[in-house]
Amino acid sequence: MRTQMKLHLIAGARPNFMKIAPLWRELHRHEVIRPSFIHMAQHRDDAMASMIWRELGLPDPDHILEWDRHGDEDVLGQMMDQYLDLCRLDRPDAVLVVGDVTASLAAGKVAYERGIPLIHLEAGLRCFDLSVPEERNRIEIDQMADLHLTPSQDADVNLLAEGIDSDRIRRVGNIMIDTLMMMGGAIKRDGILDRLELRGQDYVVVTLHRPGNVDTPDTLSSICQQLCEIARHIPVCLPLHPRTQQQLALGGQITVLEKAGIRLLPPLGYSAFGRLIRDAKLVITDSGGVQEETTWLGIPCLTLRPSTERPVTVTDGTNRLVRVSELASTAIDHVQRSRAETHPVCKIPLWDGKTASRVIRELDQFRLSEAFRK
Repeated sequence: MRTQMKLHLIAGARPNFMKIAPLWRELHRHEVIRPSFIHMAQHRDDAMASMIWRELGLPDPDHILEWDRHGDEDVLGQMMDQYLDLCRLDRPDAVLVVGDVTASLAAGKVAYERGIPLIHLEAGLRCFDLSVPEERNRIEIDQMADLHLTPSQDADVNLLAEGIDSDRIRRVGNIMIDTLMMMGGAIKRDGILDRLELRGQDYVVVTLHRPGNVDTPDTLSSICQQLCEIARHIPVCLPLHPRTQQQLALGGQITVLEKAGIRLLPPLGYSAFGRLIRDAKLVITDSGGVQEETTWLGIPCLTLRPSTERPVTVTDGTNRLVRVSELASTAIDHVQRSRAETHPVCKIPLWDGKTASRVIRELDQFRLSEAFRK
């Protein structure tokens, strides 16, 4: 019987590094599970990849996939081909993917097709909108996975409704909170507020990167108009995702935002961004992870999407869904009403900084199971 586990930890995009960092910290001392950090190279520039993983205490990857990128042309297929070659050379005993990015789907499909046990961390999250690429990725990964590690009760319910056996579902909690707590000291020490001369001031932070918001010129223009109106009442900081910066430049919106006084920032490191949102009066986002971080920090959040795969942040947290046409009025009203409010304490179960330990407990059980020996 195999008891050792050579485990590929898959990352490809900025949020993946945040989710595997606390796992790596726990696993690299494990007597039996031997992790390898695999970078699928979905995000490649330093600000979205190497700067982040090094700041989080990850080593450089054991393997970085090499493939040519030409726009969005067959990104999935090229990543799959390269990861398949890696698995032929250095076959893992199991593959762990996190979240819902294309890199996770690519590694998951290769593992499934090669008969390698597949583990999905953050399994079961659903926004119930198949026009969202990440939703399609989540569903496909979960249909292939042998072990589903979920963050919340709603995720368990979603998987059961899709026919996943209950003995393959394990609720472990929210791994993003592990990272936020792990990096708490670095966040507190970061000097970004002084660099931006924002210390002691009210301000709003905005993050945008979803194709539904930034890839359609009319939608992006409407969002910019709403942000300019908000900036008439309170300072606005907008760290720019590379995709968003490209679309803003193509649409001639960079100058519009700058003239409105909006501070356009480069992609920020984990600690700098964490400090910026920790002291914000309000955060506007379309990011899943930011919805979770703001809820744990007690910072009000407006999510510029019609639905969310993290409904617990709305029912039990500080998050609210908002339409583009309502963004400015909702944000201004909130800022004016909440100047004296204190931040609520997050009480969501298993958002406690101990998810990595629970994941490793489940991995120890899984390596002794029939699914691992398939």
